[in-house]
Amino acid sequence: MSGALLITGASRGIGAACAIAAAADGWAVGVNYNSNAAAAEKVVGAITASGGHAIALPGNVAREADVRAMYDGLEAAFGPVRGLINNAGILDAPARLVDIDLARWQRIFDTNTTGSFLVLREALRRMEAAGNGGAVVNMSSMAAPLGAANEFVDYAASKGAVESMTIGLAREMAPLGIRINAIRPGLIDTDMQKTPGGGDRLARLMHSVPMGRAGRADEVAAAAVWLLSDAASYITGAIIPVSGGR
Repeated sequence: MSGALLITGASRGIGAACAIAAAADGWAVGVNYNSNAAAAEKVVGAITASGGHAIALPGNVAREADVRAMYDGLEAAFGPVRGLINNAGILDAPARLVDIDLARWQRIFDTNTTGSFLVLREALRRMEAAGNGGAVVNMSSMAAPLGAANEFVDYAASKGAVESMTIGLAREMAPLGIRINAIRPGLIDTDMQKTPGGGDRLARLMHSVPMGRAGRADEVAAAAVWLLSDAASYITGAIIPVSGGR
């Protein structure tokens, strides 16, 4: 499968790696970003320099109007949306649940859960209207099944909701030829690990990874692009750990 692909939160980390890998696999990529336009344009530049097709698309995934504008811009450039990597997500400093205030809880859920819902809903509406099928990869986290105790229970809960949406929507959309899967990245060496007050999180938790190392963003991207491809044509509703066995 190929065509127009939106990747949210694609200006850095896993999202940027997904954009570069997807473009290499023949997708025309919409590189969404919230605030770092320069980073998004750098990703677009790397793709176009390699002969691929990409466009930078600003927008906050938690705002309906922004989400619609992302898809409008993508489709104006590259035609009907055929794929989505629903990647945008945030977390805060490590904290116990009893110390998390409502504002933080809502901020995490606004982006990670409500944002994922809005981006999914708009993609599925357009895919259904076009009638050509499609493929979606939601970015969850190993925090969802592990719970992230004493660190990010709010983040873990927000990703658990994403996994529930993945399973339900996979069953809803399968008759329309739209596949929906999710990936659970583990300890991946990206800027997201460098949370305020978190110390050297990779080193602190490395003992919990059977493979004995942190993962790379391109390893997550390879799994995401495979799930989008025709090689995964009979896979929907799956949640795949990319976690070194953690």
